[in-house]
Amino acid sequence: MRAMALFRVLVLFLTLSCLVQIKGQGVGINYGQIANNLPSPSRVAVLLRSLNITRVKLYDADPNVLFSFSNSQVDFMIGLGNEFLQNMSKDPTKAQTWIQQRLQPHISKTRITSIVVGNEIFKTNDHVLIENLLPAMKAVYSALVNLGLEEQVTVTSAHSLDILQTSYPPSSGSFKEEFIQFLKPLLDFHSQIKSPFLINAYPFFAYKDSPKEIPLEYVLFEPNQGMVDPNTNLHYDNMLFAQVDALYSAIKTLGHTDVDVRISETGWPSKGDENEIGASPENAALYNGNLLRLIQQRKGTPAKQSVPIDVYVFALFNENLKPGPTSERNYGLFYPDGKPVYNVGLQGYLPDIIYTSNAATTKILNLWRGVMGLAVAGLIFDMDVKMRMR
Repeated sequence: MRAMALFRVLVLFLTLSCLVQIKGQGVGINYGQIANNLPSPSRVAVLLRSLNITRVKLYDADPNVLFSFSNSQVDFMIGLGNEFLQNMSKDPTKAQTWIQQRLQPHISKTRITSIVVGNEIFKTNDHVLIENLLPAMKAVYSALVNLGLEEQVTVTSAHSLDILQTSYPPSSGSFKEEFIQFLKPLLDFHSQIKSPFLINAYPFFAYKDSPKEIPLEYVLFEPNQGMVDPNTNLHYDNMLFAQVDALYSAIKTLGHTDVDVRISETGWPSKGDENEIGASPENAALYNGNLLRLIQQRKGTPAKQSVPIDVYVFALFNENLKPGPTSERNYGLFYPDGKPVYNVGLQGYLPDIIYTSNAATTKILNLWRGVMGLAVAGLIFDMDVKMRMR
């Protein structure tokens, strides 16, 4: 009887997972690990599979994560940290060594689609880093060509929106003058290898700095009057889309209309310091929930209506060791124990499943492993426990 009851739980769980696939289609997630209380990668693999999130961005190439997602059908963007850039720029063979050690051991079983070379390099104002970004990207790409992987794995980099000098109106978007000498050849390279330009865009920062000038509804994708670009007569009802189109305009000023913009990070904190106006679970739920609905609807920006926005939400978990203001540690959709921080329409389909050593449950989990194609040993928590559903 117990085995049959557990089997019914499993069947219901799989059914609910199918519903999430409809809601979560096209959603990517940033999986940061600056914390000392996160679940193991194997348990994260189960959590993401239960939510049918099939695109993940890492900030490194953690072998434990990549191994845990073997045969999972999850597409990974892996990160090559800023600390590697100078050495790879000076000695391109180091790029090939990195790929052979960090990517090749996993790529036959784990779907790695992109290498993100560096993160927010221009924001550092470190001219050595900035000068080494493009040579490092070229070294990584050449290594992929040497290994026959250039068609399978793209090369890109992620940038802060701070690279823009002007973002309003969107049609007048332009890059900061001091960065143009680096961005022009960088964009030429993106065009050459047909890779996207990644941007980390956070309307929260703009609202926090000017809450009296910027309507909260405009940054949260809520109904509002919006604004009309006087040069194009295009109407914008949310800031994120305006920011993306401003970046497209800036890219066009440097001679390119053939480089796609993708959002590698965006999100909203559920908690902040006293001066971090707008940081709350209610606003975070509205921002991410409304954003997920736009992704589901395959919405494009006003200037690129035929191109659905491509977004990686920041972030999967709250990360308790991140430095900086309180908000930095509170961008997660989930607490480290797997419970949702707030309702964005995903957690309602995730049963509160906890382990038991019961033999019948073991049989069910073995069946689950075959159905889901994942190793399910040790689901979300570190407890000898029971299985139940809310």
